[in-house]
Amino acid sequence: MTLKALIFDFDGLILDTETPDFIVLSEQYRRYGADLRPERWMHGLGTTDGYDPYGELESLTGVILDREALRREHRERYVALCAQQPLQPGVRELIVAARKRGIRLAVASSASREWVEGWLEHHRIRDSFHCVRTRSDGLRVKPAPDLFLSAAACLDVAPESCVVLEDSPNGMRAAEAAGMRCIAVPVALLDALPLPPHTLRLRSLADLPPEQLLDLLAREN
Repeated sequence: MTLKALIFDFDGLILDTETPDFIVLSEQYRRYGADLRPERWMHGLGTTDGYDPYGELESLTGVILDREALRREHRERYVALCAQQPLQPGVRELIVAARKRGIRLAVASSASREWVEGWLEHHRIRDSFHCVRTRSDGLRVKPAPDLFLSAAACLDVAPESCVVLEDSPNGMRAAEAAGMRCIAVPVALLDALPLPPHTLRLRSLADLPPEQLLDLLAREN
């Protein structure tokens, strides 16, 4: 099948909102004399309810936490750090190159529509995407395939003609379940950790010139 669509994850793929999350949680853990382990934290990426950081912190320390206070503190500092993040390297260039080829574009995220579209608008790329699908659409989140399948249907493209761009293991599992090829672009914190099946692994979308990457994906069909 011809490459007809690219479906982008959002958190960690378009914008690195994941490193700020790890930074803030790590600061909170250290306050209680504990360490946040990336191999545990990664289970919460790309999904909801995949990891309970404060439940784990209570287990590690034996301390009953004021979880609501910690969540409020986390949210305030987390959003401030996210606001300092530029688009991930290569994202804007790949969007431009794909649109020139007539490749349709979507975003599929387990986050809320308010969160995803707010940042897309902030970085002035919302209009580049033909479709955005989020958990706010009432779909099962990753690792279920629903978000990707709904995005493909919105684009009117068969799943086998779509390529997913993902950074999280849960997202990669969702792409496989949807019958789509997947480019894995994990954040640096996951560099040393094993990933689910994927078509191609990159350190960033800037590893290859966008035209070369699109040519490679076209040949992989």
